[in-house]
Amino acid sequence: MPDQKPMDVVKATAPMRIILAQPRGFCAGVVRAIEIVQRSLERHGAPVYVRHEIVHNKAVVDGLKAKGVVFVEELDKVPARAVTIFSAHGVGRTVEANAEARRLHVLNATCPLVTKVHVQGRQYAASGRVVILIGHAGHPEVEGTMGQIDGRVLLVQDEREAELLDLPSDTPVAYVTQTTLSVDDTRGVIAVLHRRFTDLVGPDIRDICYATQNRQRAVRELCKQVDVLLIVGAKNSSNSNRLREIGTDTGIPSYLLDDGSGLDPDWIRGVNVVGITAGASAPEEMVEHVVNALRALTEVEVSTMDGREEHVEFRLPSELSQDLPARHNAR
Repeated sequence: MPDQKPMDVVKATAPMRIILAQPRGFCAGVVRAIEIVQRSLERHGAPVYVRHEIVHNKAVVDGLKAKGVVFVEELDKVPARAVTIFSAHGVGRTVEANAEARRLHVLNATCPLVTKVHVQGRQYAASGRVVILIGHAGHPEVEGTMGQIDGRVLLVQDEREAELLDLPSDTPVAYVTQTTLSVDDTRGVIAVLHRRFTDLVGPDIRDICYATQNRQRAVRELCKQVDVLLIVGAKNSSNSNRLREIGTDTGIPSYLLDDGSGLDPDWIRGVNVVGITAGASAPEEMVEHVVNALRALTEVEVSTMDGREEHVEFRLPSELSQDLPARHNAR
């Protein structure tokens, strides 16, 4: 908990209202990825190796490290034949081939929605189309997706880059998107592509990641009710940063923090209503940590906004799903 400033940082005439976004926090892909790691530890014992952070959240990663998980950036750091897990972001085919050559015992925690993008991209490329991937350069999901598609793949990050694509207007083109981008995030780029190319195809709007869309929609609604927005999530989390950007775009002061220790009391000086959401890789206990940090500064009343409830569940790899409750065996 940070050093607390005087109690006059908030109004003392009435309890501060805290409104929690709905939905917020873990999505089904993150739940699945973490469970794969935990069950691998139970089945195989430590150490278990994970290529890249299983999800972008320090608390989650540190908790798994304490149980014997070793996180690596490259597979050459993994002993031959060791149990190795690919993160929720996915990997390219060269990584898969390297793992096979070194006879690693691989469990793939790639989010099924990311895998769906890989399949779509390969299908578009196989039909002779240039594939345009809408996403952020350097993001592990983007690197994995580009490494999964045979053929020409061009990364486009924004409308300006879409305008600058050096392709004839009649080029057969297809687009796919990074899953942590919502319909709203990609709409402008897709509009440019439609204007520039006469032969363009792409996934249906229903194929956009449900969790990204739901959390962004909830933040827009939440910002209509609050004076300040707090986003619980890691600094390197794409979807968490986007939630902060949305709050800022609505004119609401918006701050990204890992947990309650990152709370600056100045953020809530004179504030009556605080909104809290969490990125798709942030656990609920971190939200509670932020609420408790606010409670340490002033009296609060906590409520949850009306919003969409999510019931999506993804299957575990077959070797980990044996003898599990029925809920793990159904989508």
